[in-house]
Amino acid sequence: MEGPPTQTPEPEGDIIDQLAHARLAILEQVGKVIIGQDEVIEHLLVALLSQGHCLFIGVPGLGKTLLVQTVARALDLKFSRVQFTPDLMPADITGTEILETDPATGQRHYRFVEGPIFGNVLLADEINRTPPKTQSALLQAMQERQVTAGGRTYPLTPPFFVLATQNPIEQEGTYPLPEAQLDRFLLSVYVGYPTEAEEERIVAATTSSEAPRVERVLTGPQIIRLQNAVRSTPVGSHVLSYAVRLARASRPDEADAPEFVKNWVSWGAGPRASQTLILTAKARALMHGRPTPAIEDVQAMAPPAMRHRIITSFAAEADGISADDLVSRLLEAVPEP
Repeated sequence: MEGPPTQTPEPEGDIIDQLAHARLAILEQVGKVIIGQDEVIEHLLVALLSQGHCLFIGVPGLGKTLLVQTVARALDLKFSRVQFTPDLMPADITGTEILETDPATGQRHYRFVEGPIFGNVLLADEINRTPPKTQSALLQAMQERQVTAGGRTYPLTPPFFVLATQNPIEQEGTYPLPEAQLDRFLLSVYVGYPTEAEEERIVAATTSSEAPRVERVLTGPQIIRLQNAVRSTPVGSHVLSYAVRLARASRPDEADAPEFVKNWVSWGAGPRASQTLILTAKARALMHGRPTPAIEDVQAMAPPAMRHRIITSFAAEADGISADDLVSRLLEAVPEP
């Protein structure tokens, strides 16, 4: 059972020190349970500090759900989990109105019962196992951070973010996420297999009787303060221009788009990609002790920020070209300022 938030003193110095302190504190707690996956954990922290949602894609057994649960345990936030299934209904996520009778007066009235989405961290487990009608119940919450039900709109308590998992190899009984739904995710993160040494440590740790204790290290107000600091971080005009040119180069109807984009891309990344590249580059720079993002930060965040926003053509599928391949080619084709 988890205890109260660990009483660690506020770090001295500017916001860079605070962000570095928060990053190390979360990494320390997550590292008690999750072995390896350093880049995946970093991308999750970037999404958290950027006020964005994150989609984790990987085969079963790689610890996607455990990672999300462990991060939620390290944060003093309300955690909710929804196991997405084909029979899940929108009201199972957002909540529903029930008819009640006042025992004193006998009058009947409707009362809204909040669903699991009314939390701070929502784990949408196997999100592609539910039909688009139910998936769409998340759209308003992810974009506007509010829910409309029964003709009334209910705001969600900040901070709020959705962490979803998806199995890419099992197709039976699954529903592809609509492009509008994918675009709501700030980052799409691939979770790969561990190394041999990491797998040995995983097996040793998970087959013993020891249960690591994860301490809570960040509260909601602290997270909101760090998120505001990320958005207030200045960015150089050359970095901003590079991010915009990178996103625009992925669109086949652009006159100066590379030839491989015109051949292999049906739809390129929209303006959300440019916004994501800059916002996540800011978070990454601050987490690594730099006061402003550089070109390298944009390049590092390009794959998780763009892979789910580029729709490949039939020609690309026939040639075995993936969205990740296209992002790599774009990074080579778009010159640095």
